[in-house]
Amino acid sequence: MGHEKLEGRGVVVTGAAGGIGRALAARLVAEGARVVVNDVDADQLAGTAAEIGAIAVPGDAASADGVEALVATATHALGRIDVYCANAGIDRTTADPLQLPDAEWARMLEVNVMGHVRAARAIVPSWLDDGRGGRFVVTASAAGLLTMIGAAAYSTTKHAAVGFAEWLSVTYGDRGVTVQAICPQGVQTAMLDQAGPLKDLLSHDEALAPEAVAAAWVDSLDDDRFLVLPHPEVGGYYAARAADTDRWLAGMRRLQTKVDGLG
Repeated sequence: MGHEKLEGRGVVVTGAAGGIGRALAARLVAEGARVVVNDVDADQLAGTAAEIGAIAVPGDAASADGVEALVATATHALGRIDVYCANAGIDRTTADPLQLPDAEWARMLEVNVMGHVRAARAIVPSWLDDGRGGRFVVTASAAGLLTMIGAAAYSTTKHAAVGFAEWLSVTYGDRGVTVQAICPQGVQTAMLDQAGPLKDLLSHDEALAPEAVAAAWVDSLDDDRFLVLPHPEVGGYYAARAADTDRWLAGMRRLQTKVDGLG
């Protein structure tokens, strides 16, 4: 028997060819959900779908046309989208984060923020219209609650992703739409492997396997809490940041100095 909130449900997971998205999709299938997986990497996505027993719908889950096509195809395949996991996310790095080109900022805003906005725009009205509600899950990051040293655009867009999810919850949470934000620190993915000197910093509280992140989310369904924190320590950091922001910033500057020494 799967989790009662997942068994038999129609679910879309974006960014699902690998990493956290793949782990979420695999766990959803194991819980008895009917799953559509999406990614821009069509070949890897096809392999993932075949391995876990999901339906592959490749494409861009950020653009307006891509979201429209994904929602239409997934709705046809599943009958109804009950859960939308807006998991796709990207990072762009440069030696001087302040000088990251505008085009890279724009692409990160598209994927890390506007993909969520466009998906909600396409799905939430139908959830309200039929009165059955739904679940909108954003894979953000601890960077969206705190910040990420050396990654101005990533931190900013992940803050925006959390902010949009909060707004969705405030606006539609009492109308049958459950909204959640998954905010891990270091996870054993390609993105962590590409983090350079930040890898050890991000792994300070243990770099989790993607499957552990998926398990933390499934556990969160018991109380439908908004913040899903696979690294529980993040809750303490988040509280400290709010309680004494200047002290928290001073601590982060000390970490920045340490990272600068690793360069």
